[in-house]
Amino acid sequence: MSQQQDSTTGNTRPRTRRERVGVVVEGSEASALITAIEEAEAAGVEQIWMYQNPVSLDALTIYAAALSRTERIRVGTSIVPTYPRHPLALAQQAATVAGLGPGRLRLGIGPSHRLVIEETYGLLMEAPLAQLKEYVDVLRAALWDGTVDHHGRFFTAKAEFTSTPRVPLLIAALGPGAFRLAGEVSDGAISWNCPVSYLLDIAPPALREGALAARRPPPPLVAHMWVAPSSDAVAVRAVARQRLAYYTRLPFFANMFAAAGYPLVDGSLSDALLNDLVIMGDEQAIAVRLDELLASGIDELLLTLIPIGDETMLRTRLFRLVGQL
Repeated sequence: MSQQQDSTTGNTRPRTRRERVGVVVEGSEASALITAIEEAEAAGVEQIWMYQNPVSLDALTIYAAALSRTERIRVGTSIVPTYPRHPLALAQQAATVAGLGPGRLRLGIGPSHRLVIEETYGLLMEAPLAQLKEYVDVLRAALWDGTVDHHGRFFTAKAEFTSTPRVPLLIAALGPGAFRLAGEVSDGAISWNCPVSYLLDIAPPALREGALAARRPPPPLVAHMWVAPSSDAVAVRAVARQRLAYYTRLPFFANMFAAAGYPLVDGSLSDALLNDLVIMGDEQAIAVRLDELLASGIDELLLTLIPIGDETMLRTRLFRLVGQL
């Protein structure tokens, strides 16, 4: 069983399966997202995640409202892009949200992708891992130490915070360099769309290497998987291929898929790759697969629903499944 370290005391304790599985909520209506988070908590889900992109609703703003209407569910971002937002501005927002639900926010950040940063925002995406390390340094100083005096390559930041909520700082990782950085500076590495065999080969040793260099324990590995409560493999792969088509246009993902043994042919996702990324079947089959993954060396799972039918009903089923682990 995986261990959880308390960010305040440093103590560790065994974590249950339910604590190690989180579910993504997504949508374009703020009130519906808040209602979904309330439903997840009522079903027994321990962790909710939201992604962030240039046109999505702001995850931390949704969480600020949701925390006031829930009691215990943890919330996390996967991820907030670093380039468009100064780390002091994000620290300010995160500290505010953390104050509304002490101990319940986990802040996942990452550089995103050149297509997003340069073509959408018009910002130069230079040395993403170096920029990410500096970003974490500023966030750590602000949210954990309370005093920031940073003059670096990418950021200047000088401030004193009145509270130090010690929000866990997780970073996005797809390749060995990012996993080493996660081991060195973060409170968790969040993968996205990584085939399991690739992830288990690449991530744990890189996390240990980075942690050893920094003389700290390796942080947890959070693996993203897609879930389809359906046994119709053909239909599941068809919908999954549509949902994942965007990622084929992003070089970071294309390179990762190739390194994992699934090179994109004419820009398309193979059935074999989709089978590796998607957990499908009835509730029992899904629960068995989740157990297998949690026993394989992955510390946590981050699940995104692939709807085959009524999305609201299927999301409720997924909440119940995770809440009963």
